[in-house]
Amino acid sequence: MVINGTMIWYSQICERQVWLIGHSIEPFQEHERLEYGRTIHELFYERYTKEMLIDSVIKVDVVKRKGMVAEVKASSKNLDGARAQLLYYLYYLKKEKGVVAVGQILVPTEKRIINIELTPENEREIENILRRIEHIISLSRPPEPVKIFYCRNCAYKEMC
Repeated sequence: MVINGTMIWYSQICERQVWLIGHSIEPFQEHERLEYGRTIHELFYERYTKEMLIDSVIKVDVVKRKGMVAEVKASSKNLDGARAQLLYYLYYLKKEKGVVAVGQILVPTEKRIINIELTPENEREIENILRRIEHIISLSRPPEPVKIFYCRNCAYKEMC
């Protein structure tokens, strides 16, 4: 099983979402929050390279310059997830490609930029997240739904 950035992001919100995507069960693609996120990606940062897919594992939203990658988010509601996702990208680039990069979380609707660097402590955090995701995916059934703040706007809502 290949762990991608979306799974890392979901791991900071809901284990059930991790299991579903890990078993190739995609969320409702026309969900308004997903559509909104895609629109934000299209509208901002036109002068940069966008959505660079690397090894079918990570999809970097924006490459601002050599050694700087960015993750674009529609809001700052789940910065923990965005941070983990971007750290995973930096980790993957370092471990699999030998590229040491820095990152930014971009929230254009709020005019926010958050700088992210991969430290040894962050590497251990990502390794722990990867182990947790592997465990979740190995389960024969999805974890039971747990109602949280994010459920209200979740594209997987109908599956809970």
